[in-house]
Amino acid sequence: MSLIKRNETGWLPSVFDDMFRTDWLGGTTNVNSIGTSIPAVNIMETEDSFNVEVAAPGMTKEDFNIELDNDVLTISSEDKKENETTDKNGRFTRKEFSYSTFKRAFSLPDSVDSAKISASYNNGVLEIALPKKEEAKVQAKRLIDIS
Repeated sequence: MSLIKRNETGWLPSVFDDMFRTDWLGGTTNVNSIGTSIPAVNIMETEDSFNVEVAAPGMTKEDFNIELDNDVLTISSEDKKENETTDKNGRFTRKEFSYSTFKRAFSLPDSVDSAKISASYNNGVLEIALPKKEEAKVQAKRLIDIS
């Protein structure tokens, strides 16, 4: 398993850059950059699980949508903001709005126990625990007797 790091310095032509927008285990990022911010993701493997951390400060747990469909874990969010400033007569002197969204998808390995996936949001970090199936966990070393 590997995490492919994207280079944001623009050293690749855009035609080739799209080919490299693949994440951990074949997942994809949202390649449309208009109104899109892609949060940083950390993925750590332990003996018992994979742990995904998504950096998303200023959000609440209600802002996220986490779906599992055919061993593809999708994390998404959508944020719409609108500010108004009016004069005495009620006409707009300024009206600003913003829209941001992100979507990350990860293909899960067969070793993940999809029935036990859990998520929490603490201090600006969305944490998703992907426990491994018992048969996929590292077994302790043992001696085998010869009969």
